Formats: sequence, structure tokens, C-alpha cells
Amino acid sequence: MTDSIAGPVAAREIQTRMFDSARWNQVKLRDDDIVVATWAKSGTTLTQQMVAQLISGGDDEVAALGASPWVDVRFMMPLADMVAMLDAQTHRRFMKTHLPFDAVPYSPSVKYIYIGRDARDVLWSVYNHCTSFTSAAWENINAAAGPWPKWSAPTTDVRQYYLDWLETDVAPGFHDLPFWEHVQGWWDQRSRPNVLLLHYANLIADLPGEMRRLAEFLDIDIDEAKFPTMVEHCGIDYMREQAASAPFMDMMFEHGSSSFFNKGTNGRWRDVLPRPEIARCDAVAAAHLTPDCAHWLKTGEMAG
Repeated sequence: MTDSIAGPVAAREIQTRMFDSARWNQVKLRDDDIVVATWAKSGTTLTQQMVAQLISGGDDEVAALGASPWVDVRFMMPLADMVAMLDAQTHRRFMKTHLPFDAVPYSPSVKYIYIGRDARDVLWSVYNHCTSFTSAAWENINAAAGPWPKWSAPTTDVRQYYLDWLETDVAPGFHDLPFWEHVQGWWDQRSRPNVLLLHYANLIADLPGEMRRLAEFLDIDIDEAKFPTMVEHCGIDYMREQAASAPFMDMMFEHGSSSFFNKGTNGRWRDVLPRPEIARCDAVAAAHLTPDCAHWLKTGEMAG
């Protein structure tokens, strides 16, 4: 076990129905910790699994269901339980966040991984996710006391949900933080040596290559004899099957792990949206993001 870091504090605090960023203040960071960050539905679970496979050398578990907690969410693991679990871990720890960069405690000794995805693909995945919640899930999400409106399932079809989101930057029933500033904020940290940007399109196009890039960033030597198994364990079919017996999946999603690990593909919006509505996303991105950030988010290509 490596030394803990003496209390880095985030630049700002966020309190919403979903998020309590102050939960991070109870986590005693270690100098080899890893933080996996996304706005959401951009490859978070896949990246957690990639990290887990690189650390463990091919463990059978799905990391997001146990070893790698979502620190800042209100409605999953009680804070005391999560802190105790993290304190007891003797392997290299890796945690998940959906917070903006400036709401996460930062240390130059911790590795931060941010994953982007075309906004249209994000919203399609968001819609599937929040329309699959069970009544028990909604009760759990809405249980926290506070001055926040109760959440419920979207009442529109996916096309209208997408169009409304483009104009409001609000994803009802799923997320209560702005999307574009989240992406730009993490993009702006890309030059830090302890920050790595990944893109979902690249992960699904070349998972072995991206795992090797991730291993290099994390200073992990790959056991080549185990590497094919490690890659296999990051496949969506494998993770869906492994997660099928987890009680949490059936409690939260109408079709259990089949809903959580839904498609893992991009471009489903092409069969629904006419060209002007596809292009509208690019126009909104251009209004909120720098050109290099917008290009990366859409394509996974990083200039220079």
C-alpha cells in the first residue's frame, strides 16, 4: 500500500440530486490512485474494466460492480461503507466520477483518465439508460432529502429528448450537470502529464491498442500471455454475462444487465434524425467548445 496524500481539496463543491462532491473529502487519496471520469455514457464502465484487467492481469470480475466505486453519487453506496472499502483495498485503487474537473480533488501523483464520446451517441445511450430504470430505482434516486426536484422517466421519444437537450443542456431523469462545460473543462487539462484523454470511438475500434496506451500511461507492464484474456474480459458480451447475476442490476434496470450493457455501438441516431437535426448538434458544440475540443469529441481525433 502506498502513502496517502494529505487532503487535496477540489476547487468547488457540487450538491445536486445525483451528486455530492463533498464525499471525495472523506477519501484519503493514495499517490498511485486512478480516477476514471466521464460526463456519463461514454465508456466509463469499459474503462474501469480495462484498468481492472491491467491491474489484476485478467480477473474474472466486473470492476464497476465492486472494486471501483462511484465516489460522488448520492444513492448507491453509503459513504462510510465506501470509505471503509477503499481503505481496506490493498491493490492499486481506481475510482469513478462524473464530476467536472474542478469539482474533483486534484493531486499530481494521481492518474486521471477522461473519456469522451460524440454527443449524439451519448444522448442515445442516456435515453436507453433512464427509460430502463425500475420503480425501485426511481425511489432510490429520489430518496435523498434536499431542495431538488424529484426525477422521473422521460415522457418524450428519443428524438425529442435529444432535441430538447440540445437547446437546454438538461437531460431529465438522468443527469443534472451541464454537458459541454464538463467536456471542455477536462479537455483543457490534457497537457498535464497525469491526465489521459480516451475516446469511445477509439476504444471500440481498437480495444487492444487503447489498452496498451492506457497501460503505458499507468506505468503497468503487460503480461503478454494474459493479454488476450484481459481484452476478452473487456468485451460487452462478457461483462453483460458476468453482471447478469448481480442483484443490483435487476433492482435498477427492467431487463437487468441487458439494459445496463445495452449496445455498445455508435451511430444509432443516424436512422432517426434528419440531416438538419444531426447538424444541429455540431452547431451547438461549436457554440460551447473550442474547435479542437469539438473535433475530438465528435471524431476521437486529437490535433497535433
